[in-house]
Amino acid sequence: MHHLRQRVLPHLPRAFTTPCKSHSSCAAGHAPKPTPIDSISRPSTHLPLVSRLFQPSNLHDVGQEKRAQGELTCKSQRLMQQAGLIHPSNPGCYYYLPATVRSMEKLVRLIDQEMQRIGGQKLDMPSLCSAELWRRSERWDLMGKELFRLRDRHGAEYCLGPTHEEAVTEMLASQGTLSYRQLPLMLYQMTRKFRDEPKPRFGLLRGREFYMKDMYTFDVSEEAAYHTYESVCQAYNRLFSRLGLRIVQVQADTGKIGGKLSHEFQLPADIGEDRLLVCGSCSFSANVETMEPGWTDCPQCQAGTLVESKGIEVGHTFYLGTKYSHIFNATFNNTKNKLAVTEMGCFGLGVTRILAAAIEVMSTEEAIRWPGLLAPYQVCVLPPKRGSKVDEVAGLAEELALSLGKALPSLRGEVVLDDRTQMTIGKRLKDASRLGYPYVVAVGQKATEEIPRFEVICQQTGETMFLSRDGLVDLLRQVETV
Repeated sequence: MHHLRQRVLPHLPRAFTTPCKSHSSCAAGHAPKPTPIDSISRPSTHLPLVSRLFQPSNLHDVGQEKRAQGELTCKSQRLMQQAGLIHPSNPGCYYYLPATVRSMEKLVRLIDQEMQRIGGQKLDMPSLCSAELWRRSERWDLMGKELFRLRDRHGAEYCLGPTHEEAVTEMLASQGTLSYRQLPLMLYQMTRKFRDEPKPRFGLLRGREFYMKDMYTFDVSEEAAYHTYESVCQAYNRLFSRLGLRIVQVQADTGKIGGKLSHEFQLPADIGEDRLLVCGSCSFSANVETMEPGWTDCPQCQAGTLVESKGIEVGHTFYLGTKYSHIFNATFNNTKNKLAVTEMGCFGLGVTRILAAAIEVMSTEEAIRWPGLLAPYQVCVLPPKRGSKVDEVAGLAEELALSLGKALPSLRGEVVLDDRTQMTIGKRLKDASRLGYPYVVAVGQKATEEIPRFEVICQQTGETMFLSRDGLVDLLRQVETV
């Protein structure tokens, strides 16, 4: 071991070697003096650099190529592939590249906040679901070719779960009879789901593999279940409001999941595949699947006319009643100590679909625009071009980028430095616009003044302003992060 240590340690970077004179001094808790390392590897001063980000941008028209190949595309798919956010794998399946993962993690944190605010508890269920469970609910045959089915080496049949009503209800029933004091119980997860789409299209809007938040609720009565249903719908509306997305909640068909009541949360968009009927005089709205063909009079206010539009479904809620709890015997003891069957609901949010749909409705044809809370990075700082007349302030740009995270703790890890100084500021500004950083700070001629000022571009509004360091900090202090 001693000889191995002598051979290996000289080849390790100094940052990973710890001088220690004896085992006893280390064991006694005497801290060794830190070994000097290059400042760029210190976590406290780490600054994301555009040149180091794995975001293989390909800013030519991907959509034109795909259309030539006969593959359906939409704005969000084209922009996300061009910007290096996603990369196609198999039909309907994509690599989520680092910038997209950052954005998804932020969306997951937002969803966690809203679900836990109403009492949700997070768990994680297996993607492999037993065929036996799905046969008991009669959905094994009902789902048809939409289910990815497989057999293990022993011949047992499974599916890759598109939803988990059977699994969660069977799991709960296996714990024995609950007490009414334990209800309502609200269990949710955010996992990959699988659906064998016959024609996957539009990037993350309709794929075969995707991320979904699915919540399953258990209540003591129909009245209590309706109350839970309404609280989840309110949480959904709060979530979309925080994202700045205008959502329409429409009455919907219960479909293959079943139940007594259902609503879809639709994001109006021309690319949407759902047809909606919305009344201009009251709050009524519905998926056309729930209405008689040709119906134009509003059934709620009796006065308005229903106008058809298109939408992207980003959420779906179901009041299931006892459809699954009766089959799997998910019971509880009520206040009279009598055995009763739980009333259930299930509630879905398309995590990856929300991300793509937001880009679809908020972006221009040439540039991505994010919901502020979901942008992978909030601020991009641009130093001057190397060798330009103002190259002298290049160091100021890096110092500024580092200082923003120190002055504003909420922006730590949210500021990126575009260090590709072989390119002009104009070219990097164009890239920054296409990639959708909410705030772009260019360090140019005005940074050489006695009181340096920086060109600040707010991408969401298109506004440009020149601010001192203090003015920039005051502006960015209002930025909300998650």
